[in-house]
Amino acid sequence: MKYTFDYLVFIGRFQPFHLAHLQTIKIALEQSSNVLLALGSAQNERNIKNPFLATEREQMILSNFSESDQARIKFVHVIDVYNDEKWQKLVKTLVAEITQPDDRIGLIGHFKDDSSYYLKFFPEWPLVELESLKGAMSATPIREAYYRGEIDEHAFPAGTVKFLQNFQITDTYKQLQKHFKNQDKSNLS
Repeated sequence: MKYTFDYLVFIGRFQPFHLAHLQTIKIALEQSSNVLLALGSAQNERNIKNPFLATEREQMILSNFSESDQARIKFVHVIDVYNDEKWQKLVKTLVAEITQPDDRIGLIGHFKDDSSYYLKFFPEWPLVELESLKGAMSATPIREAYYRGEIDEHAFPAGTVKFLQNFQITDTYKQLQKHFKNQDKSNLS
């Protein structure tokens, strides 16, 4: 099969990986030999906004794909640098470490809100711009529900559901949940 791209880059935090993310990767796999996921907020510290380490997110994501698709999904870990120019340079450097100079690289994404401005940072990569995906969602309310002990099985592919259920019984989850509840109380006062 002839693909338009050698690599389609999909940038996100995937905290957690939900159905709209899955749909995006499936679209990317139809158009590209490989999909390169740039996992944002990849520093080794957890907080209620970023509960999962990059390696855990890799496992969570890959658990939703066949072995043949898993072989086509690559990852780079992008730490937060809080400077657009440095972040852009970091993403390009990490992508260059995986790809070859003559590879056809594209970017896949969706301008969902103001937080999607970074999609304009890579004009040299053709953009596969997605319309709002069916069942598009924001991870923030999903995470908040998760800290309340809920897993909306209609929001996640099966591998993510299993990952979240297993994570829910860890001490790390209990600590994050306690922190979330304490923050919630302080916001009310």
